This record gives sequence, C-alpha cells and structure tokens, in this order.
Amino acid sequence: MPTKQNTSANPLAFDSEMAQRLEVLYNTRDARRRRSLVLQAVAAASGERIIDIGCGAGFYLSALAEVVGTDGSLVGVDSSAPMLKIAHQRCGGDDHVSLHQADAGALPIDDASIDAALSVQVFEYIKDPAQALAEIHRVLKPGGRTVMWDVDWATISWHSTNPTRMKRILRTWEEHLANPSLPRTLAAHMRQAGFDQVSFAAHPFASAEFDTESYGTAIIPLIQDFTAGRSGVTADDALAWALEQRQLGERGEFFFTCTQFCFQGIKANHRHSTAAKEAEPAEP
Repeated sequence: MPTKQNTSANPLAFDSEMAQRLEVLYNTRDARRRRSLVLQAVAAASGERIIDIGCGAGFYLSALAEVVGTDGSLVGVDSSAPMLKIAHQRCGGDDHVSLHQADAGALPIDDASIDAALSVQVFEYIKDPAQALAEIHRVLKPGGRTVMWDVDWATISWHSTNPTRMKRILRTWEEHLANPSLPRTLAAHMRQAGFDQVSFAAHPFASAEFDTESYGTAIIPLIQDFTAGRSGVTADDALAWALEQRQLGERGEFFFTCTQFCFQGIKANHRHSTAAKEAEPAEP
C-alpha cells in the first residue's frame, strides 16, 4: 500500500482519515506477508540503530524494537503528522524509538550513524530519488545496508469485462505517483549513489478471489476514491469499476496480480565503492 512521502504531483492526502484507513490495510494478510519479507531482508541484529524512511503507522518500528533490544535504537521518519501520531501510539512509549516529521530528501540524522535503513513503497512517490538515496548513503555507517521496496505498477494484470475503463482507471491512479515503474531504474540509482552489492528479489502479489485480505482487493477503495473526478473519470465511472470487481468476485471471476520488488545494497568504503571505481582513471 502507499506510504507517506507527500512529494508527487498528485499525491494522496495522508490526512487523519487516510491514516486510519491505512492502519486497517496494513493489518491485512498480504501486508503482513510483505512485512515479513522486508524484515527478513533487513536482517536486524541486537544493538543496531535502524531508520525507517516513510515509517507510517510504525508497524516496522514495532517489530524491529523487539530485535534490536534495549542496546539498539530506531528512528522513524515520515512527512505526515497524522501517520506519525499513529506510529507514536504504537511505539512511542519505547525510549529507544524516536520519531521525526521530515522528508526523505533531508533526513534529520547525523552522518554515518545508522546500521541499516529501510523504505517501503516510498521512493515511487519521490520526485528526486537520487537525492533521497544520497541521504540514505550519508547516514549509513560504512558497511551499513539498505532495503528498498517498491511496486512496478505496469506489472498489473487485472481482469475486467470493460478493459477500456480498467486502463483509464489505472492510468489515472498512476497520477499520484512520481514514478510508477521506479523498480526499473532503482538498481542503477542505487549504484550511482555509491551502493555496492546491489541486488533485488521480485515478489508477486496475486489473487483469484475477491478477498479483502489480499493486496488487489484491499486497494480498490483507495483507487476508487482517488480516480473519481480526475482525468475524465467520473465518480460514477469509478463506482462502476469498483462494483464490477465485487461482482466478478461473486461469480468466481476475480483476478489480480502485480509484482513488487525488494532491493538491497551495502555502503562500502568510498575507495572500494562502484562509484569510486568508475571515477578512477584508466591504466595506461
């Protein structure tokens, strides 16, 4: 589900109402599955200091607090005050968790002070991923690691008896993103920012049932609300689209799939980094 960096041309409004809706979405089965995959990739250890960029409701911070323990610490950064309010309710009582309202491109963190950084479905909303990646690289210690999770929205395959309307809805939905297909260029951006050992894994989220615990079904209300009244999509169009998906589910004909990507990278010493190697003069 979308997270909370309010930097796109037509962003979702991450106000109090949206914060409450996302709180529910983040408890769905597919959201829990994604959280498990991200936490495995982060591979947190006791005593580490970890930052969650676009921390939202604080689900990752809460889970990581149990791992880093009292010898470690956590930093949550988000641009949305309502989301941070929920994060505070979830984990603000922990003295080892600090929350900051800030943008991903200007982290309020000292240089080389973080062991690991994670950012889940945030960078597809950021207009300048290079700046935000440079900030992650800055705050990480040498050898520190980053985990980035984003969706390539062009990978969606979504059944409809009205494919023309479906294309219009999805095209309009993409307007709230700065880069709907960010994963296609994210590895290159990470290398250019100085990260080594850049790798990724692709994770399909698919369902052939209209199941509110699945990703495809859970995001229907968000898509309906955002697209209604935009780019020639009327409120009736958006409603008809959403109702059709429910009807397809009732007939056993619902189908949705999209691919989400988990990228990883390591901050090496500058002289050993990919960027530094590229800058070295060729031998005569």
